[in-house]
Amino acid sequence: MMAAVIVDVGGTSSGGWQSAALYVFTAFLLGALPFALWVGRAARGIDVRRHGSGNLGATNVLRVLGPGWGLLTLALDVGKGWAAVALAPGWLGLPAASAGGAWPLAGCAAAVLGHMFTPLAGFRGGKGVAATLGGFIGLAPLAALAGAAGFVLTVAAWRYVSLGSLVMALILPAAAAWLGPPPPVRWAVVGLGTVLAVLVAWRHRANWARIARGTESRFRWRSG
Repeated sequence: MMAAVIVDVGGTSSGGWQSAALYVFTAFLLGALPFALWVGRAARGIDVRRHGSGNLGATNVLRVLGPGWGLLTLALDVGKGWAAVALAPGWLGLPAASAGGAWPLAGCAAAVLGHMFTPLAGFRGGKGVAATLGGFIGLAPLAALAGAAGFVLTVAAWRYVSLGSLVMALILPAAAAWLGPPPPVRWAVVGLGTVLAVLVAWRHRANWARIARGTESRFRWRSG
C-alpha cells in the first residue's frame, strides 16, 4: 500500500517533476523562516538564541519575552507547517492535501527539516514540534487535534514541555492510523509521522538527560 502512495505522486508528467521539486524547495524555505529569531528582535531587539534555553522555538520565546510573544511565535511556526502542505493542491493540481499522494507529505517533511536546520539562522533552528503539528493539520486534522490535546494534558500534568512534545509526536502517527485520510494515503501519513516523531525525540535528547538528572526546567506561565 505504501508503494502505491509513493508511485501515485501526481503532477509529475512532462514538466511536473520540476514543479514538484520547486514546491518541495519552497516548503523547505517556508519551514526555514526563523520566526522566533525575528520576534525576539522585533519585540526587544534581542537574539533569543542567547537567552533562556537558546532554542529557536515558541517555548523559549515565551520564557524570555512572555506569553503574548510566545503564542505569536507558536502560531507562526504552526502556520508555516500548515502552509507548506496547503500549497500542494493548487501548485501541483492535486486533490485535497490530505488525499493528494506523496508530494504533500514531502512538503511537510521539508518544512519540518527547514524549521530544524534553517539556513537563515546558521542551521540552528527549532526542534520541529510546531511545524510538525502544522503539517499534520493539513494532512490529518483530527490526528493533529488529538496530538495537540495530548500535549496540553501532558504539560498540565507534569509541566515538562519536552515531554508534552514527545507525547504529541507519538500520538500523531497513532491517531492518523485511525483518524487519517483514507488508505492507502493514510499509511504514508502514519509512516511520515513515525519518522518525524523519531526526529523530534532526537532533537530533545538533551532534555531527556536533564529530566533524568532532575534539572529540566518546568513550564511556568509568566506575564510580561
